[in-house]
Amino acid sequence: MCVSTAAPVTAAQGTGHAPAARAQGLTKAYGSGDTRVVALDAVDVSVTGGEFVAIMGPSGSGKSTLMHCMAGLDTASAGQIWIGGSEITALKDKHLTQLRRDKIGFVFQAFNLLPTLTALENITLPMDIAGARADQDWLDQVIDTVGLRERLSHRPGELSGGQQQRVACARALASCPEIIFADEPTGNLDSRAGAEVLAFLRRSVSEMGQTIVMVTHDPVAASYADRVVFLADGRVVDELTGPTAGSVLDRMGQFDGAGRRS
Repeated sequence: MCVSTAAPVTAAQGTGHAPAARAQGLTKAYGSGDTRVVALDAVDVSVTGGEFVAIMGPSGSGKSTLMHCMAGLDTASAGQIWIGGSEITALKDKHLTQLRRDKIGFVFQAFNLLPTLTALENITLPMDIAGARADQDWLDQVIDTVGLRERLSHRPGELSGGQQQRVACARALASCPEIIFADEPTGNLDSRAGAEVLAFLRRSVSEMGQTIVMVTHDPVAASYADRVVFLADGRVVDELTGPTAGSVLDRMGQFDGAGRRS
């Protein structure tokens, strides 16, 4: 079992844990000279183990770039990034690939399921590729939490959009990652299916001790998180703990395009 569920990890408990991910002075720029565009401008952010953090901001604020850099999917122009105790900005490509495989789970807006594989085969695919054996007790717990045990033999084309995204979430959890990065995981779903996926992500944190960083533009999705980090023009401009959909919407309305309070 990867994480004991005898004592669920709450946001309050999580404050005593070491950071699961951290960025310091993180800068990402594209181009040079007059065409240089700064997507991230010396960002400092930390995610505690057992915490669900939502990243929000207007289009072009840098929220997806921040997630991609912290997850090791994109390289930083300057600054440092840690996943657990590993500084990923100092790793060679081979070791970075291994760290992503062993310590990070991913959930994207596109489900990225292989259509010829069953739901169960899609869930275990990353471990099968790595030649690793799943912890059966943990895998059973993930499958029961995702609520699709009766659908494990079905292929993606036989599942609804919400069910496919829950398979993708289970795949991210199955290898016991230290942290999961989710980029607009409900973007392709209707409100009911989106609520199912968000409830599953919330349960994986509260009941299974998982750590999640989710990029979203939706105040309702952000309300499932323990904390919301707001970005504007590549900078962290505010944070909100214990968010509700109303408080997130109100906070977003207080900032103009440059991240200043209106």
